[in-house]
Amino acid sequence: MEIYLVDGTYELFRHYYALPSARDSGGREVGAVRGVLSSVLGMIKSGVTHLAVATDRVIESFRNDLWPGYKTGEGIQPDLWAQFPLLEETLAAAGIIVWPMVEFEADDAHASGAARAAGNPRVARVVICTPDKDLSQCVRGDRIVQLNRRTRVTLDEAGVIRKFGVPPESIPDYLALLGDSADGYPGLLGWGPKSTAAVLARFGHLENIPADASQWHVDVANAGSLAATLSRERERALLFRTLATLRTDIPLFEDVEQLRWKGPAPELDAIAARFDAARSQRRPRP
Repeated sequence: MEIYLVDGTYELFRHYYALPSARDSGGREVGAVRGVLSSVLGMIKSGVTHLAVATDRVIESFRNDLWPGYKTGEGIQPDLWAQFPLLEETLAAAGIIVWPMVEFEADDAHASGAARAAGNPRVARVVICTPDKDLSQCVRGDRIVQLNRRTRVTLDEAGVIRKFGVPPESIPDYLALLGDSADGYPGLLGWGPKSTAAVLARFGHLENIPADASQWHVDVANAGSLAATLSRERERALLFRTLATLRTDIPLFEDVEQLRWKGPAPELDAIAARFDAARSQRRPRP
């Protein structure tokens, strides 16, 4: 069997900005949720039997306590933010397992779910459906892969190395040095994609990088300056790696059969009727 883990937060954002506004009879925005529901049911129609959707019930997580600049819910459009509870309600009514995250992030749920599912010998492959580069750290051979459903590109371990220049286990170190603007931490000054990939391809992890650049034997520009920056800000880099490292120990399910789709609940009929009656309109530009 194959297990599909879907990034509900990403899907809701993607459909919100890709689809016209749609409001129900009470004036509430439902267009993005309607789009996600159609998309996920399309996966089931195409043959997916086991799946779960993780969402960020709140955007903040334990990482905000570690780094004050970490991402928050600030700036999210109210019509988008209001659809998160509706998304969870709708998917549950459709018979789909939903993991709404509060203390942790949806990415942590994907990482934990993938690790748990991959440990089951009955599982042939785990497909994490998100383009988020954080999740590339979870890829293992061709057993745990990452799928961008929009571009239809699947990354196995060799694909991660081709894309980033480092193996999956070095992705947290890569993000620590390079930074991640989407998550709100800057990385280290001067460290770019090429230099970061070249150094980590040789040393793997931050603690293995020699303080003396003459010991690197890596072809990168300004190696001395990079080494000095890393020596000066090593603790900060280690903190950023902690931010980038996903949790794999969240107890989400006992057995993969709990993720099997068994059909919708009766409540879906009323939700579907509400969505069908929603009136589409052009969304005003912010």
